[in-house]
Amino acid sequence: MPDFTTRPMQDKTLWLPEDEAEALTRGTHGNPFSVLGIHESDDGHYLRTFLPGALGVDVLDRQDGSLCCCLTGMQVPGLFAARLPHTAPYTLRIRWTSGEQLTEDPYSFGLLLGETDLYLIGEGTHRRLGQCLGAQPMEIEGITGVRFAVWAPNARRVSVVGSFNDWDGRRHVMRLRHPAGVWELFVPRIGPRESYKYEILEANGALGLRADPVALATETPPGTASVIADTTPFTWHDEAWLARRHSVHAPNRPLSIYEVHAASWRKHGGDNGELYSWRELAEHLVPYVLEMGFTHVELLPIMEHPFGGSWGYQPLSQFAPSGRFGMPADFAFFVDACHRAGLGVILDWVPAHFPTDPHGLARFDGTALYEYEHPFEGFHQDWDTYIYNLGRREVHGFLLASALHWLRHFHVDALRVDAVASMLYRNYSRNEGEWIPNKHGGHENLETIDFLRHLNEVVANEVPGAMMIAEESTAWPGVTRSTAEGALGFTYKWNMGWMHDTLNYIGEDPIHRRHHHHNMTFPMVYAFSERYVLPISHDEVVHGKGSLIGKMPGDEWQQFANLRAYLAIMWTQPGKKLLFMGCEFGQWREWSHDRELDWSLLGEPRHAGIRQLLTDLNRLYAEHPALHECDSEPRGFTWVVSDDDDNSVFAWLRLSATGEPMLVVANMTPVPREGYRLGVPRPGCWETIFNSDAGCYGGSNLGVPGQLMTDDAPLHGQIASLSMTLPPLAVVILRPAEPA
Repeated sequence: MPDFTTRPMQDKTLWLPEDEAEALTRGTHGNPFSVLGIHESDDGHYLRTFLPGALGVDVLDRQDGSLCCCLTGMQVPGLFAARLPHTAPYTLRIRWTSGEQLTEDPYSFGLLLGETDLYLIGEGTHRRLGQCLGAQPMEIEGITGVRFAVWAPNARRVSVVGSFNDWDGRRHVMRLRHPAGVWELFVPRIGPRESYKYEILEANGALGLRADPVALATETPPGTASVIADTTPFTWHDEAWLARRHSVHAPNRPLSIYEVHAASWRKHGGDNGELYSWRELAEHLVPYVLEMGFTHVELLPIMEHPFGGSWGYQPLSQFAPSGRFGMPADFAFFVDACHRAGLGVILDWVPAHFPTDPHGLARFDGTALYEYEHPFEGFHQDWDTYIYNLGRREVHGFLLASALHWLRHFHVDALRVDAVASMLYRNYSRNEGEWIPNKHGGHENLETIDFLRHLNEVVANEVPGAMMIAEESTAWPGVTRSTAEGALGFTYKWNMGWMHDTLNYIGEDPIHRRHHHHNMTFPMVYAFSERYVLPISHDEVVHGKGSLIGKMPGDEWQQFANLRAYLAIMWTQPGKKLLFMGCEFGQWREWSHDRELDWSLLGEPRHAGIRQLLTDLNRLYAEHPALHECDSEPRGFTWVVSDDDDNSVFAWLRLSATGEPMLVVANMTPVPREGYRLGVPRPGCWETIFNSDAGCYGGSNLGVPGQLMTDDAPLHGQIASLSMTLPPLAVVILRPAEPA
């Protein structure tokens, strides 16, 4: 074997054509694999590397580390080459001003993604993009490193940059795989926790620095880089929960949701303190929610988002939990802790739009890749955001894979899909002449309809037991009917009409409520047209709307009484339940994402009483089938008194699947009603099981006797009746007494 241990003279036959050498130097070369790495010529093999800033490069035998040869500098700085005696695996020893580096040559590795993966990406049918694109730590040919892959079909050049290459986009230019438009590169000897971005030479010649759309982890804002995640499988302990989840989520089961903004629920040291991590939330939030009897916790979007004031509703990383609370494994720990405690986890998920931040998805490769091109379709004026082009199969597949990532990879139990109405209508919040009709001339967004149906079908088939919940604020028909019927196929829909009407009613001074009686009765007209969640969400306690208790009229005593009555009405009317954090103890201040909840209020009896009332309501709701079994069926609800607007009294029956009744009576004035007679479906003894005016809740303790006997006097279409005193601004629940 010839002696390659001495540095050879420069061999000009290894020079690149000037245009290619200049392209490497300028960072405009779109296919470095064609000139770098090992290549064959008429007189043997040669190796080229391009390492701007390197002082010298040696080639070592990968097996024994012996020196094979020294590369020679070529016609431009950083370009090195030499002829090789053979093509055995090799390692580069690179001399920098800062010291030596041993690494394998990224351009010595062959094709990385399989043809099947590329085909599925191009067709928009790859279900596991989080394991295919992005940064994937792995071992190739016995070498550990990270495989990077990104979809950017219109880019002229894409490089992966990070601290491992001094953020120099000339060092790790990626290979383009046709026709999928995916760029790939294996970078040896780097691993988890390294920050990176993609440097993209756009079609128009501009240079952009972008975060990874399929990053599994990110820097903590205000940092904007993606982070190589540790993809070591998490060890789950929630097999028992997953095995029974399908039955837990059946429509005839109780569903009571505590909505949480993780960054402001509680902080270390008060309003200006550090955020709780996922592991700390597992320690403190989970027992708190369970103690109150909620079945699920719902998190405002925790996908990485650049602006904290968006509360997560302008996310850029659809596959990465926010770095504000820890690493992805920490979020998995939180979900696992919830499940082990018997608590479900719902995530808010935003497929409607994304922010315009320059490091994000906006014109990702210099073209409207993820968004519609035309601003009448692709720009949301209300939120200053871009709108996903769901008619493009790769974007359709990107969002579908995101949904499945949270449900499968993190064992999340449900996604609440944000702003569905804005997706369904092409003219949503647009003036005439500012929107483009669909191919039939209508305002329906046909691409979105297809996407939502497909999404719900795939989730139902591939993640049995998971729920899909729509925040849809219009009367779009069939949101929760099956896709087989041509409907959207969601599990539940937020009942925004119920929320608006009942809040309008409860905000009126009791003396005027007689004129707004219909606001409490009209929601029952459509209560069974969909499967509903009754939501008192974060949207009702921000932007000058005040806190929930702050909406209540009257003096302080009446405000607390109104709040107790309102929560009792919510928990006893048809529909699953959702309540935003802080409402459970009557926080006075409007919610702010910058400060924690006012926990000191729980030391005051009336505030503690609200939480106790809610705890008891959750217990009753779960224990009594009449309050949850027939939530979406007309047979589960019957008005007893709906027309007593003079007294502002309402009464209704809730019935179980077997017809077991519960009577709910609401007196919405501060005036007690003595001798008020109500029809009931069963003669005999009825017992009071709840009174929102009870002293333990902070009420006046105007008692309804523990037991009441009916009279043989039919009333309100019922076979018997009973007479009772209705406490002021209160709700009372009664049921037939158990036989002695």
